[in-house]
Amino acid sequence: MSEEQIDDPGVAAAAAVHALVERRQTLAVAESLTGGLLAATIVEIAGVSAVFRGGLVVYATELKHTLAGVPRQLLDERGPVDADVALALAEGARERCGSDWGLATTGVAGPEPQDGKPVGLVFVAVAGPGGATVRELRLPGSRADVRNATVTSVLSLLVAELRGSTAGIAS
Repeated sequence: MSEEQIDDPGVAAAAAVHALVERRQTLAVAESLTGGLLAATIVEIAGVSAVFRGGLVVYATELKHTLAGVPRQLLDERGPVDADVALALAEGARERCGSDWGLATTGVAGPEPQDGKPVGLVFVAVAGPGGATVRELRLPGSRADVRNATVTSVLSLLVAELRGSTAGIAS
């Protein structure tokens, strides 16, 4: 199942949790536009307590710096909706929560553009033992559609990374 084949947030969350359980690895999240929806989707999966450490809802730009450790200069220069901010959020979640993997979401859910960035522009990132990956998304639909698709996308990216990586597998 590649990241493109998962189109349901619950299915993506289950696949991610099961892969993490199998690897005996942990997960944390840093969320902006999803506002806790990512963590809520993850904790719906039975057995998640074995792998989910927790997360940060850093909706306000300042909290991205103070709680998640995103460099202030990066936020000042590029704003919160940026690929490098997403990477820093994922690494911040991983570091601050003491997990093997960190996920991040940042973007514009709408209904209005933000700081010149269009509705539906989203960045998702995964940071793990072997490095970090970010994806830029252009998501259509309502605010709810954008948020749900973001959750599915970041979980699908994690599943793809877990299936493609042997780095850091616990023995």
